Parts: sequence; C-alpha cells; structure tokens
Amino acid sequence: MDKKTNGNHPAFNKNAEPFYKIIMEGLKGEVDGDHFWDAVAEDAIFEFLYNFPGFANKIEGRNAYMDWFGGYSMVLHSADNLRVYKSLNPKEVIILEYEVHGIAPSTQKPYNNHFCSIITVKDRKIVHWRDYMDSLAVMTSLGE
Repeated sequence: MDKKTNGNHPAFNKNAEPFYKIIMEGLKGEVDGDHFWDAVAEDAIFEFLYNFPGFANKIEGRNAYMDWFGGYSMVLHSADNLRVYKSLNPKEVIILEYEVHGIAPSTQKPYNNHFCSIITVKDRKIVHWRDYMDSLAVMTSLGE
C-alpha cells in the first residue's frame, strides 16, 4: 500500500493547486487521498500525447512525475468546466475534460488551456494517465 506523499516535495506547487483540485473533484469517490499526489500509485505511468522540445512523452513512476512537476512554471489562478465520463467497460477508466487558467511568468501572457485526461484507477489509485491538451495554448502563452 502506498504511503502518504511528502508535502514538502516541490511538486506540491501552489501554482498548480487549481489543477490538483479539479482532478480530485473529478475523481471524487474513486480514489483515496486528500491531495492529487496521494491518489497516484507509486508505479503509475503518465503519457502526454503532445510534443514540445525537451518534454518527455512518457513518465514512469509517481516520484519521476513529482520531480518533473516540481519545475512546473505556469501560475494557475483557476480551473473549471469539468466534465466527467466514467467508462462502463472497463469500469476503472475515467475521462476528465477541464480547463485551466493563469499566466506564463516568463512572458506575463495569459495561459488558458483545455485538457482531456484518460485516467485508469485500480485499488483506488491512479495507475495510468493519458493526457491530451491544446498545444497551441502553451505555445501562444510562451511565444514572443
């Protein structure tokens, strides 16, 4: 059984709190833990189906993803428009659509992005995550 994650890790980034909260709202009743990181299995696999130079399309393990997330640079102010779809077969798959809003500190431009996350839950933990997003929203907020 996974132990509670260390709240002092840089992945407990306040700038990402709106993301963590909307995910936990979408997974309410499906996962254990008070925080997103508590709900992630130690051996979870994260796939990101978008391409940016230097960005890994696959991260294996909670600790590796936490290390990556510790450097998350966007400053999120809110997340909304949550839609939750629960698969009947296999029933452990949950699809979340949501939006996040904030700024890109390096440019001070607005950051508004749409996501679709396909999440597999086993034993009340996130074991697999496949993510789609509006890549242009990132490029627009970070571009000159």
